[in-house]
Amino acid sequence: MATWLHDVFPVAKPIIGMLHLSALPGDPGYDSKGGLATILDRARAELANLQEGGVDAVMFSNEFSLPYLTKTEPITAITMARIIGELHDEISVPFGVNVLWDGRASIDLAVATDAKFVREIFTGVYASDFGLWNTNVGETARHRRAVGGENVKLFFNIVPESAKYLADRDLEAITRTTVFATLPDAICVSGPTAGSQTDMDQLQAVKNAAGNVPVFVNTGVRANTAAAQLSVADGGVVGTYFKKDGVFENPVDPARVRELMGEVQKLRHTLPAS
Repeated sequence: MATWLHDVFPVAKPIIGMLHLSALPGDPGYDSKGGLATILDRARAELANLQEGGVDAVMFSNEFSLPYLTKTEPITAITMARIIGELHDEISVPFGVNVLWDGRASIDLAVATDAKFVREIFTGVYASDFGLWNTNVGETARHRRAVGGENVKLFFNIVPESAKYLADRDLEAITRTTVFATLPDAICVSGPTAGSQTDMDQLQAVKNAAGNVPVFVNTGVRANTAAAQLSVADGGVVGTYFKKDGVFENPVDPARVRELMGEVQKLRHTLPAS
């Protein structure tokens, strides 16, 4: 297993809690009357609920910037940097960022805020709900180098939500070539939409093919599924389950955070000492 994983997350099977920012300036759903103050107030409350509930890390994302862009407007990452800067002294766990669906902007934001990792779609060509979606991982890797982001860990989502890989290749083959040719720091495996169950067969196939690259289950982690999913995956990303009543649009419910993290702690107690 990659040594960096324990350096960033000093626990086994780390859980990254998603901090979904409200619609931002320029987004169709932006609340111009409430403005940035309203966005910041919700983000501050959700950060506190995630951290007090025991998550191992937090990832800031513009989840409510619907419909998403594959090349974002500058105002999106700029606003996210402002919000993270305002909250920086309150962040007590490692954090990452995700500017949906823009890998370069995510890396820029990570460098600007000292985030430890980013998650994005860095490879592949897809037919998606927002049109034909192409990537250029070679350019993105060189951009990370150019802006001084060598220490920012890249989480590659190789099963993107709301999209289908255009090449006729199975997931194990995609994983093997992704690991060999594009040098991901970690791989994320998702279900078809936010909060939907990640297929266990797909998760196992990716884990089998990923070698020493850590594999994270990216959607559908729940209190009653976490143990089974983490018996395969090296960590998990949780967003929807942490929301009140498990509804994507709702705010984070600290009781649900504690419930899931309690199950993860039970699992950790069964693991062999490293």
